Amino acid sequence: MTTCNKPLCKQPTAKEVAIFLVDYSTWLLGCGATCIRIEKNVQRMAEAFDMEYDMVIMPSNVQISVRNHDYTDSFSLVGRKHKTGISFNINTRLSKLSWDIADHKIGFEEALTRFEEITHTPPTNKWLVLLLASLANMSFCRLFTGDGVAMLVVFIATMVGYRLKQVLLEYKVDVRFVFFCSAFSSSIIAAGAYLFNWGSTPDIAIGTSVLYLIPGIPYINSVSDMLDGHYICAFSRFIDALILTAALSTGLCGGMMLMDLKLL
Repeated sequence: MTTCNKPLCKQPTAKEVAIFLVDYSTWLLGCGATCIRIEKNVQRMAEAFDMEYDMVIMPSNVQISVRNHDYTDSFSLVGRKHKTGISFNINTRLSKLSWDIADHKIGFEEALTRFEEITHTPPTNKWLVLLLASLANMSFCRLFTGDGVAMLVVFIATMVGYRLKQVLLEYKVDVRFVFFCSAFSSSIIAAGAYLFNWGSTPDIAIGTSVLYLIPGIPYINSVSDMLDGHYICAFSRFIDALILTAALSTGLCGGMMLMDLKLL
């Protein structure tokens, strides 16, 4: 691999670095990274490129100003967040890329190539994700003392609801409506255990049938951003998570009302 210490590795301009860092930051923001992670990753890369920078992270965009040490070359740019959905894979690989740059294992040109490869990573097989999500939610049912019948019902309810979520998101349907529809369908299926008296814990089946929709990562990220002083991003992420929680709760209540369930 080439390194920035070699003659073939040219020093990038402030404009080139700014474009790269903005694109990098907006991808990290879109795939679920916290603000402090974005800041640390950008800082180590800017130092490796021998540049100074200022950055402002907002809920929907990132602004970066890059300059050399004597202020003879500078460039500012604003980029909009990439709506890629939460991806631990891309998040981790982008963080590794920043360390490779900081350790001078790769030069600027190779960093651009690596970044292009990472951002074009195909998503995980949707059928595998569907199966794993259903198994995970079934495990939650068991964790809350659900019996075997309740676990089976939750598995089926999760498969139906999660598959509906995948299909609606592919058609670019509003995510809040997607959460409502998924919770509504899962709760109706889970209500069958209660209506037909399947197993000894049908109430657990209904309660855990929508847990796969809980926006845990936005809640965690909002706390992280708040502790790091990014109050606007923290508030935005918390409100987004709260709205999604309200949407799934409305779907759950709607399904119970449709099935005329009166749980105490």
